[in-house]
Amino acid sequence: MAPKFLRSVHVPHRKNTKNSVPQRFFEVKSVTIPMSMHIGAPAKPVVKVGDHVKTGQLIGEPGGFVSAPIHASISGTVKKVDSMLLSNGGSCMAVTIESDGLNEKDENLKAPELTDFDSFIQAVRDSGIVGLGGAGFPTSVKLKVDPAKVDYILINGAECEPYITSDTHTMRDNPQRIRAGLDALKRFFPTSQIYIGIENNKPEAIKVMREYTDKVEKCDVIELPSSYPQGGEKVLIYNTTGRIVPEGKLPLDAGCIVLNATTLSFIGKYLMTGEPLTSKCITIDGSAVKNPQNLIVPVGTMISEIVEHIGGLKCEPAKALYGGPMMGTAIPDLDQPILKNTNAVLIFDEKDAKIPEPTACIHCGRCIDTCPLHLMPTELEQACIKKDLKRLSELKVNLCMECGSCSFVCPAKRNLVESHKLAKQYLREAGIK
Repeated sequence: MAPKFLRSVHVPHRKNTKNSVPQRFFEVKSVTIPMSMHIGAPAKPVVKVGDHVKTGQLIGEPGGFVSAPIHASISGTVKKVDSMLLSNGGSCMAVTIESDGLNEKDENLKAPELTDFDSFIQAVRDSGIVGLGGAGFPTSVKLKVDPAKVDYILINGAECEPYITSDTHTMRDNPQRIRAGLDALKRFFPTSQIYIGIENNKPEAIKVMREYTDKVEKCDVIELPSSYPQGGEKVLIYNTTGRIVPEGKLPLDAGCIVLNATTLSFIGKYLMTGEPLTSKCITIDGSAVKNPQNLIVPVGTMISEIVEHIGGLKCEPAKALYGGPMMGTAIPDLDQPILKNTNAVLIFDEKDAKIPEPTACIHCGRCIDTCPLHLMPTELEQACIKKDLKRLSELKVNLCMECGSCSFVCPAKRNLVESHKLAKQYLREAGIK
């Protein structure tokens, strides 16, 4: 165990939906499913306009090794296969399916037969699973390693961002799926120690996980302090194992694999049923939302349709995010689809959406005191303004995980995270690793 925890900040929890039971919403009119919902090469559409598809049917095949298949999330007719503009400003092909109201499942779906490690990796790839905590990295690629090199497998159940409770509900309501996923990990990574890290503000999830893992050898539930960014990959690794991921390296270089709790749950579900990733449990909340709740929705469902389903908004929305308020991504409007890695949609009113005007740095050092990776945000900001690439490299800007802790505590409301992102872009353009 780590001798101490990394620096952190205490953000308002605002877990308004922690006691709500996720409701299923599958009576959608249509879905638009992008072929790029993961890190790596986009999937390639394998259907055409006019095709009738069923839930779970393959509609996009992987476009390369670092890629993932994509499946129909409802049954119906393919109405469009065309390029769409993504919320990040990029574009990719997307498949629009008009619902037939039947939600018929593909009759060819069946639980995979696991005979060896390769068949396990193939099953994970076929399931379409990607990192569901937000990153969207294809899980089969993450697991396709030499098991002997994996000392620790860390299950991330921290869920440290304000508002979001979808992972909490997964751990609390579907422990049997997580147990099925754990059993597979123990079978194919027999020497690895498994830690399930959960913040101590989720006592019910901790209790359920301990009950379901009590008999699993070399598997422990670790109660972590409720602080931010407890769920950051490098932070979780240090706070559970005491190991440090070297600069420019991956968790595997520290002998670790990190999986989100909901990702593991979907792996377990697929191994039991053969049903690929076609739906997501999401938290919908924020100051503009009338009835905050958790919903299980088909991938590709438009946010606008979800908002209508839950009773609309209190006021005109001023900002909407995929994900949490600390690391989430702003979206241009509510006509955006739920993606595989969408764990929450937050919609705010004008008051909460307004960004304070930055003032001059007062050199208080709070940003330095709270950075979990011991960086110097103010120095980085100045180097970014000057475009001092050498200094940015020396100050290790590429170690920044963009958690937003520095911006959160800054009394001058400096745009520190934005400057760090820009600095990384400067280094990439200059070819500096």
